[in-house]
Amino acid sequence: MNMKLGFVSAILPELSYEEVVDHAAFCGYSCIEVCCWPVGKAERRYAGVTHIDIDTLDESKKREILNYTDKKGLEISALGYYPNPLDPDPEKRDVYLTHIKKLIDASQLLGINKINTFIGRDKNRSVDENFEIFSDVWKPLVKYAESKKVKIGIENCPMIFTADEWPGGNNLASSPAIWRRMFREIESDYFGLNYDPSHLLWMQMDYLKPIYEFRDKLFHIHLKDAKVHRDKLDDVSILAAPLDFHTPKLVGLGDVDWGAFISALHDVKYEGALCIEVEDKAFEQTLEDRKYSLELCKRYLDQYI
Repeated sequence: MNMKLGFVSAILPELSYEEVVDHAAFCGYSCIEVCCWPVGKAERRYAGVTHIDIDTLDESKKREILNYTDKKGLEISALGYYPNPLDPDPEKRDVYLTHIKKLIDASQLLGINKINTFIGRDKNRSVDENFEIFSDVWKPLVKYAESKKVKIGIENCPMIFTADEWPGGNNLASSPAIWRRMFREIESDYFGLNYDPSHLLWMQMDYLKPIYEFRDKLFHIHLKDAKVHRDKLDDVSILAAPLDFHTPKLVGLGDVDWGAFISALHDVKYEGALCIEVEDKAFEQTLEDRKYSLELCKRYLDQYI
């Protein structure tokens, strides 16, 4: 089986595309998920990162990008952009959806044919109320992706970490029950998951079982670990803000059983990218710390991949 190990470029925002590729090659990675936010100010941590400006992408820049990646022996696993496409503000929603369509176009142009994003959510409405607008927003978007032969991988992060994301979070696609409903309402071979086990772990769910049920929907994998602090959870409960009782960690430094996780991916014959997502504050003080974190992750995961 051909699983490719890479990382999400968001952790290196100050580097150019070429510098990100250089570091990936130095560490021995096979691929990169390249962040493609609109050029401008970040809205939150790990957002607003632009390593490929898709607004100015043309045939000439395409050749430069692919030639450089090829020269270093790497691939782009997907283009990433994670806004809130179900934002209750129609103007914001239109901006996000317009950029996602541009992302689909760019992915087709670059021959990647895969993007990663969020479903989005109106945090002040229930799951059922959000599903009332889900189909209206996402059916035409998935249809557009189908026409371009580009797969959309939806990450399963609930986006409920900061005060402005309460109470419901900014991404609907947080649980297997919701994924089932999504895929029933929109049946498409181009609509699937960008699966991250760490979110299931801190939400107290089985992160292995869904791999088997949703094996045909695993378009892309994020590798991030999480440490649940049991003493804090006992004190504040699962209803508290998630960061009050858990901490995102580098792979191997949290509670995910990575041997069992990779074994499950082998069981379902997963062939695709596994991209490390660094959100560990212990490794974020300097650029060198963050670059080193990617070296550590690669060294740890070499035992499995």
